[in-house]
Amino acid sequence: MRPDIRNGRLYLGGCDAVQLAGDYGTPLYVYSEEEIVGRFASLREVFLRRWENTRAAYACKAFCTPAMLKLVQREGMCIDVVSGGELYAAIQSGFPAGRIEFNGNNKLPAEIDLAVDYGIGRIIIDGLQELALIEDACRRRGKRMQVLFRVSPGVKADTHDYIITGKKDSKFGIPLDEDFIYPCIKAAIDSEWVDFLGLHFHIGSQLFSVQPYLEAADVLLELLRETRSRFGYTMSELNIGGGFGISYTGEEEVQPYDYFLTPVMERIQAFCTDQGISRPTVVVEPGRSIVGEAGTTLYTVGAIKDIPGVRKYISVDGGMSDNIRPALYHAAYAGLVANRADQPLVQRATVCGKCCESGDILLRDAELPVVETGDILAVFSTGAYGYSMASNYNSNPIPAVVLVGNGEHHLIVKRQTYGQILENAVIPDHLR
Repeated sequence: MRPDIRNGRLYLGGCDAVQLAGDYGTPLYVYSEEEIVGRFASLREVFLRRWENTRAAYACKAFCTPAMLKLVQREGMCIDVVSGGELYAAIQSGFPAGRIEFNGNNKLPAEIDLAVDYGIGRIIIDGLQELALIEDACRRRGKRMQVLFRVSPGVKADTHDYIITGKKDSKFGIPLDEDFIYPCIKAAIDSEWVDFLGLHFHIGSQLFSVQPYLEAADVLLELLRETRSRFGYTMSELNIGGGFGISYTGEEEVQPYDYFLTPVMERIQAFCTDQGISRPTVVVEPGRSIVGEAGTTLYTVGAIKDIPGVRKYISVDGGMSDNIRPALYHAAYAGLVANRADQPLVQRATVCGKCCESGDILLRDAELPVVETGDILAVFSTGAYGYSMASNYNSNPIPAVVLVGNGEHHLIVKRQTYGQILENAVIPDHLR
């Protein structure tokens, strides 16, 4: 996306980024409502309207606030939650229970109880122990729950090791060993307290090739065929996850949703036609691709350190406490000085955060104009896993979040205060 530059300044959603920094302070997460809605519209056009019996569930782990959940609800999408906290946010936001699915490799009993009490649409089971927990929760309440099994398809995706989730050696998913997976499926089919719908996979994040999706789909389809052969049971739902790649630096070969979803849907449809069965409902779970490029983080430049013949460091008032991804994954980003947006790029410098870690680097060897203390730096494509992974490391407050669009801006998360960081801390009497 080409930056919107007017009179030498960066604009986000029709709003002056420098003015936003002045109004709300920095660091500041800024989300474009237009960008988010546009991604949902694209998904609706090439997937939901093109193919019957399909659903899209926004993966809340990418960015989850009440305002975001209301936006997802307004756009008619479902959501995928992975914790009791995300489920609680959905409940407090009044999100329709039937449009919630619950993922995760170690759901706690209290989280399962919360899901059953609220009557969510389905729980995606990550192991046989979890089936017993769900059955117990349903038995105590006299309710039934719709479930899927998340499987490990054994597909190696071309991405960072920390965000590969579909290979055999993974904490996620049920292994496909024949003497394990089929007893699991049989137990779910026979259960008094769950309705077994089908299968789920998620092979990783920030993917740019459709091939691993096709390979994983083939694994699911074979499981569907064999389950039908062994038990006379036809699955009614397949969830192919998300992980569609986005642009961080402008150098990535980003593919549209159609590139991934059409070949997979054609593969599934051809299989079902060959088998003489109705195609199951197909579900996707995009998260990063919905909000990633919609988010920009604004910082104020502080100390500038020039080491002749070595490197220039430009420090900002945030860092790994509001964007851990560069330190965690060596993730690369692009940035721009918002108040000097049209000035020539005359220097190469490394933008670092204020946390006490040498790895707290936001932009390495970035091409920048002349930069002075007090300038406003914008880092693009921070909408996914910035706010959701933010921490209080070094007792830094969590930044505020603003939603922008059509020249209007709305605060959707207040800036955390120092007092709020300490509000749960307790001093025992013997230390007073």
